[in-house]
Amino acid sequence: MQKVKIEPFMVIGISVRTDNNDGRAAKDIGGLWNKFMQEGIQSKIPNKLTEEVLSVYTNYEGDHLKPYDVILGCKVKSLNQIPEGMVGHSFDGGTYASHVSKGDLTKDAIVNSWLEIWESGLDRTYTADFEVYGEKAIDPTNGEADILIAIKD
Repeated sequence: MQKVKIEPFMVIGISVRTDNNDGRAAKDIGGLWNKFMQEGIQSKIPNKLTEEVLSVYTNYEGDHLKPYDVILGCKVKSLNQIPEGMVGHSFDGGTYASHVSKGDLTKDAIVNSWLEIWESGLDRTYTADFEVYGEKAIDPTNGEADILIAIKD
């Protein structure tokens, strides 16, 4: 993993509150992705900066075992126009550890990456971590996604 600086950014999308106990996150996040895809949420997000999809983990109640929010959406220019049923959130940016997840993104690739991250001993801030699904994730059964984890300087 390498250290990168992330500039402040804003996201609009749909969200769910979950935790990593008893498989709840897998069910909740899977359901969020299904809704995102089936309802064409990406095309309904105003003021998008790119077509990349972000899965942002934020509003942590503690470490990765405590409840947190997941926002599935896109980076936007402003939060002035948030469609009904969606949320908008701004993030401060900061220092992040960058990890690339490769393989079947619809199955275990992302989960396995997070298991590695949890065991890595990173000095995390638990402010906002996120996955970026861009061009390399167009074929999700053999793709790549960047995972960025907020860490202390």
